[in-house]
Amino acid sequence: MSSKNFETDSKKIQIGPPRLTRFEKARIVGARALQIAMGAPLLIKPPGKLSNPIDIALEELKRGVLPITIRRTLPDGTYQDIPLKWLL
Repeated sequence: MSSKNFETDSKKIQIGPPRLTRFEKARIVGARALQIAMGAPLLIKPPGKLSNPIDIALEELKRGVLPITIRRTLPDGTYQDIPLKWLL
């Protein structure tokens, strides 16, 4: 089975919507909140009102500081790796 990778140099989203889906957002926030709860360093200066890991993860996502790449895959095996900043 061979997988085709779309060129990411073109800076064009070829698979899926041109924004972050609610499922991708939930996965990213949940994974980052777990990292924060386990003691990972914060990527933003924590505002005084935010102490919940989920709220901190949401704020990091909103500011676009998470170094994450989304892989969108089609049923035929083709995929595209999309930097998170393109979807925000």
